[in-house]
Amino acid sequence: MAMGGGEGGGALLSELYKSAQKLLIRTKDGLSKLESIEFSTGASSSSSSSSSSSMAVEPLDLSTALRRDLGQIQSFCSEMDRLWRSIPSPSQRGLWKRKVEQVAEEADSLRRSLDRHVLRHQSRIQEAKDRKNLLERRNGDSAHVLRIFDEEAQAMESAQNSSRMLEEAYATGVAVLSKYSEQRDRIKRAQRKALDVLNTVGLSNSLLKLIERRHRTDKWIAYGGMISVTVIVYMFWRWIN
Repeated sequence: MAMGGGEGGGALLSELYKSAQKLLIRTKDGLSKLESIEFSTGASSSSSSSSSSSMAVEPLDLSTALRRDLGQIQSFCSEMDRLWRSIPSPSQRGLWKRKVEQVAEEADSLRRSLDRHVLRHQSRIQEAKDRKNLLERRNGDSAHVLRIFDEEAQAMESAQNSSRMLEEAYATGVAVLSKYSEQRDRIKRAQRKALDVLNTVGLSNSLLKLIERRHRTDKWIAYGGMISVTVIVYMFWRWIN
């Protein structure tokens, strides 16, 4: 009975060992594929973050499948560790002990490699997110700079408009003063003619003095008008600046 149990345990042990070996081979192939994807992704790291996100789907699914296979291998190792202890032959027991330990060591090594790959993959995803955020901030800063330039352009345009208004006001003041000067000259000529006429008809000195006072009044009115226009133009210029 003991011999039959040992032979049955050996058959099951051999079957589990073959299954574990197949899973180890599949896991190694999967890790090789992950490394190839990692290198190709690293070579194209200067591409946009959106394409990196789309390429991240397949490695994630593959790493999940590999971790599931490694869990199955660990389960096989636990069962094989129980079975080899029940083999009656010491030499066979030692042989299966080494085989099971070898499978367990390979599985641990593959798990560590997978963990390193997952960490690198997560680091690349975080770097892609950081680059995206940096580009968005740069775009936001560019928009802020453009807005500042636009405000400066508007301020310059407003200053140009104010300068143009000041020039127009100055030209208007010059034209008004010129009109006053022309009117003053015409008044002087009219006054001289009137004096000549009055002298001719022999009007009294009081009337002549009255005309002279009126002339002085008109002259002060003309001067006052010129000064007022000058003051208005100066105050408008000070208000603009």
